[in-house]
Amino acid sequence: MSAAASKAQAGPRLALLLKGYPRISETFIINEIRVLEQMGFRLAIISMRPPRELIRHACVDEIKAPVFYLPEHFFRNLHLFLFHALCFALRRPREFATAFAYMLTRIPGSSSKVACVKHLFQAAMLAQTFLRDQPIIHVHAHFAHSPTSVAQYVSMLTDLPFSFTAHAKDIYTQLPDRLRDKLERAAFVVTCTQHNKAALETIAPTVQVHCVYHGIELSRFSPPTRPARAEPPYTILTVARFVEKKGLPTVLAALAMLKAQGLAFRYVLVGDGPQKAALLREIARLELEDVVDLPGTLTHEEVIGLYRQAHCFVLGCKIAKDGDRDGIPNVIAEAMAMGVPVAATRVSAIPELALHEQTALLCASGDAAGLAEAIRRLLTDDTLRERLIPAARQRVQTVFDNLACIGELAQIYARAGNVQGQPAAALRACSPSTLVADGSAA
Repeated sequence: MSAAASKAQAGPRLALLLKGYPRISETFIINEIRVLEQMGFRLAIISMRPPRELIRHACVDEIKAPVFYLPEHFFRNLHLFLFHALCFALRRPREFATAFAYMLTRIPGSSSKVACVKHLFQAAMLAQTFLRDQPIIHVHAHFAHSPTSVAQYVSMLTDLPFSFTAHAKDIYTQLPDRLRDKLERAAFVVTCTQHNKAALETIAPTVQVHCVYHGIELSRFSPPTRPARAEPPYTILTVARFVEKKGLPTVLAALAMLKAQGLAFRYVLVGDGPQKAALLREIARLELEDVVDLPGTLTHEEVIGLYRQAHCFVLGCKIAKDGDRDGIPNVIAEAMAMGVPVAATRVSAIPELALHEQTALLCASGDAAGLAEAIRRLLTDDTLRERLIPAARQRVQTVFDNLACIGELAQIYARAGNVQGQPAAALRACSPSTLVADGSAA
């Protein structure tokens, strides 16, 4: 390696703090990291736990950033946390005392007091180890709950600026006053939908929130050459985690109605999750076993193969009892880009991409009959398919191109100094010179 290359690798880095890395369901984060590196950003990844899945997307191998894994379990690793916290406290007693006092104010009312304490000790361990060895100059957390809590403590301990991207569950399942504090302390805040932006700015009216869609890698989602007309037996596809907010029981109820009407189809339900046993019982109760395939969790490449075979994509998203909800599920954008017409529910930010009767068909959350009618129309109305399929593809190209979206995010990083003077020089030092020079991605 040349001296110049060695110096470039050793230069200042932007640290991305994640709940887990890599995660099969978070392709948008993996793509963001990969494209930022391609743009010239020097990055480091901090994960609050090791990967839990046996498979991962091939594009993870393209990422060059160093990865540091924090111990996940607090009591199992208490000796490590206490040792590093003590070392840091002896080195910087004032900063540790300030963060510790702040942590004590967070414990009352916290849903997990252990997690509240763990976040401080994870930050102290980071400050004492990884952050001393790497030239980190800014910490950006993905998700506004645990990762941002750790990033906030890191900022208190080290004086490094922090920022975060808020997504969905992390916005709607934590107390507004906790979220407001993070919003007001952050150097800048990003979220992935206009719906989320409005919610965050309602919580903290003085804070500017940047809306940047995740986007998808359009070059990977080219529609196959095939007629718009669909022939039975139809293939209906869903890709989702088996959790409440995905509304899968509504989808199954809609399919049972279509089966009773004599529609010939196969339903492919890709994914896994805590509601799997309940879904299996529902499939049996509705007598859908003969039309449902459950291939489990698949790689991105395998899912793309299923898009090519599908005649319709369906998702029944809802607001869960704890307030959790989707933003814009990337699978909807992927299906639209692949020429697969989408039937979905009118929840959260889904209508920002899937425009009813223009690029998709939408119905109310929980409306199984409405969803069944939308699926039936998308499968049997050739004129509708011929109109929606190209319009949906164009919509994704216009607003959900991940290169354009991540380029916008890169500009936000480079302009961070306009928000809170301190991060400017450092973030510009770890961003590509072409970006900094004229504010546009190379």
